[in-house]
Amino acid sequence: MINRKLTMGVLLVLLFYACSKQVEQQYAVFRQPGNFPAPAYNLAGNEITGKGFELGRKLFYDPLLSADNTISCGTCHVQSAAFTHHGHDISHGINDRLGSRNAQPIMNLAWEKTFMWDGGVADLDLQPIVPITSHVEMNETLGNVLNKLRSSAVYPALYKDAFGSTAITTATTMKALSQFMVMCISSNSRYDSIMRGEGPLFTQEENEGYGIFQQKCGSCHKEPLFTDLSFRNNGLRPGPLNDEGRFAITLNAADTYKFKVPSLRNLAYTAPYMHDGRLRTLNAVLHHYGQEVQETLNLDPLLRQTDKPGIALTEAEKLKLLAFLRTLNDKKFITDKKLSEQ
Repeated sequence: MINRKLTMGVLLVLLFYACSKQVEQQYAVFRQPGNFPAPAYNLAGNEITGKGFELGRKLFYDPLLSADNTISCGTCHVQSAAFTHHGHDISHGINDRLGSRNAQPIMNLAWEKTFMWDGGVADLDLQPIVPITSHVEMNETLGNVLNKLRSSAVYPALYKDAFGSTAITTATTMKALSQFMVMCISSNSRYDSIMRGEGPLFTQEENEGYGIFQQKCGSCHKEPLFTDLSFRNNGLRPGPLNDEGRFAITLNAADTYKFKVPSLRNLAYTAPYMHDGRLRTLNAVLHHYGQEVQETLNLDPLLRQTDKPGIALTEAEKLKLLAFLRTLNDKKFITDKKLSEQ
């Protein structure tokens, strides 16, 4: 009887361990969606594990990364807004300081090679350094962040679980954050299920809108990411801050007022739009492309297809296009508990 109880106890422990490992693997496995290309991120250089992901998630939502311990990455990248700062044209950082640009979504970053509106960072493992050290965002130094993490009652053990050592370094901290961000994958919209043959087809209006999209928008907003990740001048009037976009990075005059082409995924959750959040509705965006595109020396050639710069759309075409764009909203992404603050 004792041996039988002992055997049952061992089996229960093994079963619990197996279930725990299975749960961890659900968090840890990077799965390339069936309708997506191969990722650009070097997964071999930063193997995603359950413990690494959990550490990255905790860091992402921890205001300890800011100078006064009030601002986290999640402050300006809110899951319910597809990890943007919903309702803010430009984001508010430490002491309510204003930045100069609209917070971009943290979404499908594993497929990107450059980051931020101007492409000023070319490695996801380095990207968090910018907001952490920015005067108007988190206003902290990496040295102070590491010291706070080392002094924490919980972080040394979490780093040991994730990376095999209690040593807390810039490299391991950035890699943990990358493990979380790489797993922020939006690939379960109606569009995706249709492309993978998993769900009902487009309605007639959506299908006609899809055709309009392919004809008039698809060159810059390439499927399935709905961005070609390029930098283009889309004819916006310079704003009050005269943000010159990619020119500040390259110092090439041809890059003046060029910004990264944003993804069209999850537009229902990410208003306002454009690099400075100046347009509050999708109707305003379509009006810009139809009526407000400004002629400049480096205006994108795709906006010069007719005598009048821009993209001609009838009111009926706009309605159909908006119907299609709604199929790109991914509610599962904005409600996925594994990406939420725990």
